[in-house]
Amino acid sequence: MIPDYSSRTLDDLTSLVGKRAVVTGGAQGIGAATVARLAEAGADVLVTDIDEVGAAAMAATVAQQTGRKVISTRIDIGDTSTIVAAADLCVEKLGGIEIWVNNAGIYPTTGPAIDAADDFVDRLMQINVRGNFACAREAARRMNGGVIVNLASTTGFRAAPGISAYVMSKHAVVGMTKSLALEFGPKNIRVVGVAPGPIDTPGVQDQLAPLKAAGLDVGARMSQTLLGRAGQADDVARVILFLATDMAAWITGEVVAVDAGSLAG
Repeated sequence: MIPDYSSRTLDDLTSLVGKRAVVTGGAQGIGAATVARLAEAGADVLVTDIDEVGAAAMAATVAQQTGRKVISTRIDIGDTSTIVAAADLCVEKLGGIEIWVNNAGIYPTTGPAIDAADDFVDRLMQINVRGNFACAREAARRMNGGVIVNLASTTGFRAAPGISAYVMSKHAVVGMTKSLALEFGPKNIRVVGVAPGPIDTPGVQDQLAPLKAAGLDVGARMSQTLLGRAGQADDVARVILFLATDMAAWITGEVVAVDAGSLAG
């Protein structure tokens, strides 16, 4: 039976009331903005982060602001046992999972590939690829229909010098998104991705600190987009919200660039 979305109101199509969501890396940045937007739209949310204190604080703030049930737990994306525990906790405390946002990841380092240490590359792939794959797998095992949103990057579509391992990991996320969409579609689970461009978040600022110390005007550099400004965390969160709602009910296997046109040139 084909759903008749055309007969539903806009308020209904954008509502997440009755939905249960998990956001990884939800203590700050894009993850925190996503938690706030999903809860604002009516979802109950499990905030997960390796920063347990930060996740708890974010959950308490959003719960107070929205009146939704927002809880938290510690998760280390490199440790599958914590992913399983978080997924089980969401089912136990919130009643199920319809939305899972794979936001947690490791930022790139700058420098030539010939200087990259194996330990760093292994850890980056463990978090950005294998860990996010495990999250998607555990979410799908517990879903009866729903959506999984993977955070990719514009570097998942093009190369960049000095961050080769990161580029490799984000190309993998794009491929994973498309492949899982093929597998999970028959289970009525959509798998989509978001590819941010230059976003001004605490994590990015930390990663760029050495460049700022060396005299680079990072703010000016990040603002060199077609829209004349760096992206903010909520710019990405609003797109994630759209993809999580029935407004995007016929979108799967796609990765949406949120980059102020950086891939256009």
